[in-house]
This record gives sequence, C-alpha cells and structure tokens, in this order.
Amino acid sequence: MARKIIIDCDPGIDDAVAICMALFDPRLEVLAITPVAGTVDAAQATHNVTGIVGLLDPPRYPRIGKAVPVEGAAVIDDQHLHGIDGLGGCNFEPSPRQHQTPCEKVISELIHRHPNEVTVLCLGPLTNLARLARRDPSVIPLIHHVVISGGSVTHTGNVTPTSERNMFYDPLSAAEVFASATTKSLVPLDVTEKVRFGVELLDQLPNRLTRAGSLLQRIIPFAFRMAHEQLGRELIPLYDPTALLAVLEPELFSWENMAGKVETRGELTRGMTVFDRRLRRRWPLNMEVAVSVDNKEVRAAIIRSLRYAGQES
Repeated sequence: MARKIIIDCDPGIDDAVAICMALFDPRLEVLAITPVAGTVDAAQATHNVTGIVGLLDPPRYPRIGKAVPVEGAAVIDDQHLHGIDGLGGCNFEPSPRQHQTPCEKVISELIHRHPNEVTVLCLGPLTNLARLARRDPSVIPLIHHVVISGGSVTHTGNVTPTSERNMFYDPLSAAEVFASATTKSLVPLDVTEKVRFGVELLDQLPNRLTRAGSLLQRIIPFAFRMAHEQLGRELIPLYDPTALLAVLEPELFSWENMAGKVETRGELTRGMTVFDRRLRRRWPLNMEVAVSVDNKEVRAAIIRSLRYAGQES
C-alpha cells in the first residue's frame, strides 16, 4: 500500500527535485503539497508549487494549499542560489486557480480524513504545521509521522554560523513544532550535507523531452552554476531529496533519540537547534535525529528516482 504523504515546502530548486521524485514514486500517495514562505515569499511559493505540478502533470494531482506571509520572518531570501523566482528563472505562467484554501486547513482536512495514516514531510520553515497546531490542536495527535529537513546538531549553520535556513526563517514556529505531541524525525545538515553530487549528475537526468526532464534540465544546471559562482563549490547537496529518502528508505540512515529545542531570541543564535546531550539529560526526548547516512546508496536512490520520474512523464 502506498504511503500517504503531504509535502510542505518552500519551493526552491531542491524542493522541486523532491516533488518531482515524490509525484511519480509508486510507494507514495501525495495527498497535498502545501507551500510556505522561505526561499521565496508566500505568493511566489504558491505560484511555484502550482507551476511545478502543472508542468509535471502527474497521474494523480495533489491538492495545493495557499501560503500566507509569516509575521516576524527573517529578512532573507535565497535568490543568489535559486534565482529571482526560486526556480532558476523557470518563470512559470500564472496559475488559473482561484480561491485556494490556506495550507493549514488543507492539512487539517486530510489528516481528519485519514487519521494516523499521513506522513507530513516538512522541507521548508515549519510555519504551516505551527499554524495548524494553533488553529486545530485536535489534529496534531492524528498525524502519523512528521519528517523535518533542517536544523543541525554539531554542523555549522548555512545561513548564520549557528543556524540552518529553515529554522532561522521562522524559529517561533520551529520551536512550537519541536515541542508538539507529534512523532518526529529530523534530517539535519549533519546528514544532508554529506549527500553531495558533482556535475556528472547532469548526464543522468531524464531526457529534456520528458516533463520531468524539462524541469530538471533547467533547474539543476542553474544550481551548479550558482554554487560555483556564489560559494566556490563544485559539489552540491540536495537537502530535500535526501529528506524524502529518509521517508522512503529510513534504513539507509542511522537514528538517535534526542531532546531538542529551537532558540528563538538569541541575537547571534536565532534559529539554532540545541540538543541536550549531557550525561544527565534534563530535557525529555522528543524526536529521532538522523546522525549518519549511507551517502553512496542515497545518491544512487535519488538518481534512480529521478530517472523513473522521466520514464513516467
């Protein structure tokens, strides 16, 4: 039986790659894709999700929510790495959809319809899940599993010296989700930074004449070019596809139960994920955290998934 999943994301390039993988994977039933501000603003995030799904034209269309702006969000964006539209200049046509439902309402309706069956994969800031918890707390215990791409244990941050981008953008929401009564798995930078690809990945993408290939052949070369120009980096991580693999093939990761919180007020540590790893731990365990990965197997699995998406599209 296919696993029911909701993908909550701030669609930049690696989010789009993960969506492409998920929509054509027979092991998954993507019930919804709920955009959130982060890599781009809320309106562009919603626009990007509708554009990606429309271009890929999957066999089964997911519901698509509407992102809302985040109060107190960090004044940052990822245009230098993802392009002005977040997707390397794909410039999708405006969506004809009108009166879209707010993301937290979409998630609530689907969880109530499928209690204890749905995995929520969070690939961006945790805004939508926190809004859900505030507006409909009864739904939180009905979520089967929450898998979060973000944070770090010992790895340096990727937006500040201490903080990973998703946590830094909306730390208040992240702190609420960390403290929530959900079964959580965190896939942090400590693991996702190890799954890196060189330009040989471009030769293994689907043909650009396929729907998946037409998207991937535009956005992934852009990611390599920007990583080289902006960061002096020749290898790129694919954070969100790696987190998706943690849902599909968790045995490729090693996991450790941990007690984690998110710093919300620090002048230098906003969004830092802090874990109580003392010999006499004072905080309760609240999540499992990926601490290592079989990066060779995860890279191979991502490539297989992308090539399969090309065959199906």
